[in-house]
Amino acid sequence: MAQQATPVRRARLGRALGPEPTAVSGVVLLLPGGEETSARRPSPMMATASVRALGRRLTRAGRAEGLVGHVVHYRVRGWNGSEAHLASDASWAADEVVRRYGDVPVCLAGIDMGGRAALRAGGHPAVNSVLALAPWLPEDDVAAPPEPVKQLAGRRVLIVHGTNDARTDPELSFRLAARAKKANRGICRFEVHSDGHALHQHRQEVLALAEDFVLGSLFGRSFSRPVEDAFAAPPPLGLRMPLAAGFGQSLRR
Repeated sequence: MAQQATPVRRARLGRALGPEPTAVSGVVLLLPGGEETSARRPSPMMATASVRALGRRLTRAGRAEGLVGHVVHYRVRGWNGSEAHLASDASWAADEVVRRYGDVPVCLAGIDMGGRAALRAGGHPAVNSVLALAPWLPEDDVAAPPEPVKQLAGRRVLIVHGTNDARTDPELSFRLAARAKKANRGICRFEVHSDGHALHQHRQEVLALAEDFVLGSLFGRSFSRPVEDAFAAPPPLGLRMPLAAGFGQSLRR
């Protein structure tokens, strides 16, 4: 009997989060966390739970302007060194958006290892903005090239990191932002003081900040004053902006 070939794993987009707008004019792709090295399939519920709340918040706020959101389901759990599987899957997802919806702006929004994937795949032609929450980034290694940043030129980029994050070092995201800022003024970074990796302590403020950034980037809305100030401030000020308690309760646009 002939041996059956192992099915090829493919990335896929989850169903649209919430009711899909009649006319799509912008897309946010939600990139879940992952592992540094793993060839195992992601667990569907566990892998996407962290980004679903973010995606629902964003699509609810932007539906009237034609925003649709999809969770990206990776082929495997791991980044896997130079294979960079999660970044490849993010790029594939942006291609799929173009195939489905045409020439609409895309925001890559990732958490943990998904944040790294969003930053790495940010150079895709359809992507105009990147949101990275508590991004996992590799330790500095003199024997390896630094994490690339040139692909972020011309994109709006927001990084958010808790100062007490014990899983992903906030100093590494600051260093990446500082390198990227040299070639791209459209990058800012907010620090959530005393919060950990999951950003639970100031969850509502983080979600409000994400909404402000994503809708401003995709649809040309005016950013809130703190975000405008963060983009305009020279390093390191614009890359160590504190996220104020109560952010989002009384935004003035």
